[in-house]
Amino acid sequence: MPLLTLVAMIIGVCCTPVAPIGGRADRPIEWAARSGSAPVSAGSVGSLNSIMRGVNLRQDLVPRGSHGRKVFRSMSPRYITIHSTQNWSADAWKHSQALKNGALRAPKRRGGNRIGYLIWHFTVDDKVALQHMPTNEQGEHADFDGPGNRYSIGIEMCEQRGSNLNTTMDRTARLAAYLMIKNGIPLRNVVPHYHWPRRGASPPHKNCPHFLMTNGRPGSKWRVFLGKVDYYYRQMK
Repeated sequence: MPLLTLVAMIIGVCCTPVAPIGGRADRPIEWAARSGSAPVSAGSVGSLNSIMRGVNLRQDLVPRGSHGRKVFRSMSPRYITIHSTQNWSADAWKHSQALKNGALRAPKRRGGNRIGYLIWHFTVDDKVALQHMPTNEQGEHADFDGPGNRYSIGIEMCEQRGSNLNTTMDRTARLAAYLMIKNGIPLRNVVPHYHWPRRGASPPHKNCPHFLMTNGRPGSKWRVFLGKVDYYYRQMK
């Protein structure tokens, strides 16, 4: 089967919501194997295919101009920020629906949330990874008007009851590795939400993703996760 029928496309501009990635979009940013942004040898195509098959990436975008995307703010991503939802009753699809319905409101204030809504780029659970907004748009997921929102792609990991958290983390590591390749992001710039201090919040550094923190901060568990990201990155390269 041709490569493009097996792997997905992460978009950088708006497209039709709830469409399998790889379908028609306004102007997709395509996989490195086709776009030429990262040379892929014949031997590595199989690795790219097999690794990304495990992500099961889909688009379910918040419509541009509504809720978390009501204001367009361009972004050239330099970081990938990893979160956990701390919501034990919702999978990726339910989080996506909440984003599209405008249910995830946040107080809009100077120096705080800039638009009155939360929004991030991807939500991952143990079955699927959903994209909610293009990777060339800023989200509201990290540090209000700081560099975490202005320069990072946000990935939320679900932890609903009954789900397989190890599978969710593995799927997230695969996705992060591809985003590193696509955007030229080094491993040191794959960071937890904890990395970004939130002005006016107490404590300023959030214990997130909490199941990858050690005593509330990055430690051995976070390093193991980064090792998995690095493994997939090297396999794709």
